[in-house]
Amino acid sequence: MDNPSRSERSRKAALAAALTIIAREGPGRLTLDAIARESGLSKGGLMHQFRTKEAVLRALLEQQIAHIGEFTDEFRAGNAGSLAQPELATQIATSKEIIAQQYSVAQAMLAALASDPKLLVNAREQDARRVEEIKREAFDPELAVLRWAAARGLALLSMLRLCPIPEADLEPLFARLLDDRQWTALELPTKGRKGRPANAASKKRTTVKRPAEPKASARGRQDR
Repeated sequence: MDNPSRSERSRKAALAAALTIIAREGPGRLTLDAIARESGLSKGGLMHQFRTKEAVLRALLEQQIAHIGEFTDEFRAGNAGSLAQPELATQIATSKEIIAQQYSVAQAMLAALASDPKLLVNAREQDARRVEEIKREAFDPELAVLRWAAARGLALLSMLRLCPIPEADLEPLFARLLDDRQWTALELPTKGRKGRPANAASKKRTTVKRPAEPKASARGRQDR
């Protein structure tokens, strides 16, 4: 096995071991020594990949961001042209996918964000751009943002294990958040909003059947 392949295998083994430790004992018990024992790597071999525990957590966060990015791209591509509010639908579906992650992954993501405040700034800036796009495409920007916030709130509550709603009951909630037909009657006219005629909300809208959500990629599932 060549050096790059050996290095990649060691990296994957270290990350898998870190998730095992987090799931079993929580992120507070994650140490380089524990990762080395769990993965079977030498301490020196592990530190060749990750110098600190924070570096491991950041790598886990980046791995999940990549998976979510793949899911988002697949959802957009699979539903191109069939959605009245494509960015809103994409972000609601993405929040649902976040809930589908293993809890150990959610813990690792939260621990990484807490350990590096700069990552929180980046996350806020990305969300701000998404919210602006959701507003631009919406007939009723406030209602669209409320739907986005509801989906994101359910995802965060589930990540923190504070959600009082059984996971099986979340499915119909996300289905309603995704279905534009459930919300059309609540939309308010918006006068003079940039990028859309003032009477756009009063015109008859084409009802679009809510698309089936695409399955996450095989690569994304394997990365969990």
